[in-house]
Amino acid sequence: LIKPADQLELTEAELKEEITRVLTANNPHAPQNIVRWSFKERTYKPILVIDQLAVHFVMEGSLVHQDSDEGRRQMAKEGHNSVMNLPFVGFPQSSPIEDRPDSSASKTDKKELKITNQFNFSERASQTLNNPLRDKSCHTEPPPRSNFSATATQWEIYDAYVEELQKQEKNKEKQKAIQTKENDDKSKKIMLMETQSNDVTKVGKAAKILERMVNQNLFDDIIQDFKYFEDESDEFRGQKGTLLPLWKFHYDKSRGLSVTALCWNKKYQDLFAVGMGSYDFNKQGHGMLVFYTLKNPSFPEYIYLTTSGVLCLDIHDQHSYLVAVGFYDGCVAVYNLKQKGAEPVYKSTAKTGKHTDPVWQVHWQNDDMDNNHNFYSVSSDGRVVSWTLVKNELVFTDIIRLTLNGVISEGPEGAQQPYIACGTAFDFHKQIDYLFLVGTEEGKIHKCSKTYSSQFLETYDAHSMAVDTVKWNHYHPKVFISCSSDWTVKIWDHTINTPVFTFDLNVAVGDVSWAPYSSTVFAAVTTDGTVHVFDLSINKYEALCQQSVVAKKTKLTHLEFNPIHPIIIVGDDRGYIISLKLSPNLRKEPKVRAVQSFQTRISADLQNYILFREDKVMPDIHYSGPTKHGRKQMAH
Repeated sequence: LIKPADQLELTEAELKEEITRVLTANNPHAPQNIVRWSFKERTYKPILVIDQLAVHFVMEGSLVHQDSDEGRRQMAKEGHNSVMNLPFVGFPQSSPIEDRPDSSASKTDKKELKITNQFNFSERASQTLNNPLRDKSCHTEPPPRSNFSATATQWEIYDAYVEELQKQEKNKEKQKAIQTKENDDKSKKIMLMETQSNDVTKVGKAAKILERMVNQNLFDDIIQDFKYFEDESDEFRGQKGTLLPLWKFHYDKSRGLSVTALCWNKKYQDLFAVGMGSYDFNKQGHGMLVFYTLKNPSFPEYIYLTTSGVLCLDIHDQHSYLVAVGFYDGCVAVYNLKQKGAEPVYKSTAKTGKHTDPVWQVHWQNDDMDNNHNFYSVSSDGRVVSWTLVKNELVFTDIIRLTLNGVISEGPEGAQQPYIACGTAFDFHKQIDYLFLVGTEEGKIHKCSKTYSSQFLETYDAHSMAVDTVKWNHYHPKVFISCSSDWTVKIWDHTINTPVFTFDLNVAVGDVSWAPYSSTVFAAVTTDGTVHVFDLSINKYEALCQQSVVAKKTKLTHLEFNPIHPIIIVGDDRGYIISLKLSPNLRKEPKVRAVQSFQTRISADLQNYILFREDKVMPDIHYSGPTKHGRKQMAH
């Protein structure tokens, strides 16, 4: 398109036109209506002087003026370095570099005034600001007043009394009407609550399934390790093994409590119970009974708060919803997971024969002749008690009373009673129903029978300190294991008074447990945070694995093997439960003969070392563990 000539002339004229514009230094974005409170005049006053400065670019420079002291020092250093870099040819006494008038040496001899840095020098002064005094006062109106005067006669008093009676009768009628309405409203609310509870249960089940799905997605790498990971480095370690950390379980409201008991559910192998309490007897308070599942490691399945600390628990083998619990205050209780509510179904009291000292262990037994459930408990008061669940109460029966001399006197009244021994642990034989072992605080282990309550069958001088754990072997009917705070773990044959094996772990032992898949494998935890795994069929002198699983100042308290999966759980004194997977070297199953069944298989190596003859007993063999703990192994 070509514009006409007249339009071109107009544009040239417009271009030649001069338009005057005034440029000011004012910031167009600066506010013009800022007011400040004047404490002197006690009014708001506008601010006349407004900062119009707009900063577009700021950069702190690193330049130094050449006439400053810092500049002279840098120039002198540069000149000295250039001289040091020259090859050595020998200089005369009067160097030409020093004779130069502009050299750094000549400049340093002259005294010059120190000039401040012209680039980044600034004076700073501070003066404290005194806040002006303020007067605060308030004014209130006086309360209203009124004058009243009247005469009181018998007729006026009578009339006022009649009016008051009439008002009370009217109020009673109104209250009856309100109560009828409230009853109707309560019935309606109950109906609504029932319908809502049904809806909530349906939503709760769906939410639980959804929560497990989310957790399985979050912990997918751990689930894959739990199911499929096998440490291939075991082939290069020889007979040694490792423990792979899996899930860590912790409940936020259990802070300040220690793990005092662990027990797997025999029916649901992914569910286990945790008892929370404290072994510090000067700091006793509330306790907690918590149930976790491997399907949801982030939050417990069941939570029961207790007024006293939990010290022991046991889950029924057949009826997995029944849990027996022993407390620090001497009470025993039974919880039913099927029933709603935070209170136990059965609980012993002072009237029903509760213990007078802490209950250290409970264990379920087979049902009696009347098909009533029953369990045993042992306490520091020296009593081994049988508790039977009859209707709505616990019926107790004293099985045996522990004494220091080993003989229970049943003399007439007034006879001198023997000193009571404090029971700390016990365990029942796997095949012989009436036989059980009891460990005491004095370090002795008593072999007892349910049918003989007057004396012990045998007494073993086991440890120099309290016996923490006593457990029969799952496969060998004569072997049991014990541990104590005297740093030792001992393996016994109940027909011999001396230990067959003794392992010194150089630190207090918290718990020990036999593996469910082998008669020669057992594990122990110590107070320095280390897990020790032994296999007597491979090495009878030292552990196949010594691995620290917690921080240095954390103490491990309990240990438990899973009945099916190759994992163990350990608890510490800070309320944490850690699950660990055994490497292939630590869970080798022994070879089973064709004649032997799975329940009666016995490791040939262990059987050969438990030797005894009719005329002479083989002396005990003492094995000490290594003096240094194995370094921490990471399976990843």
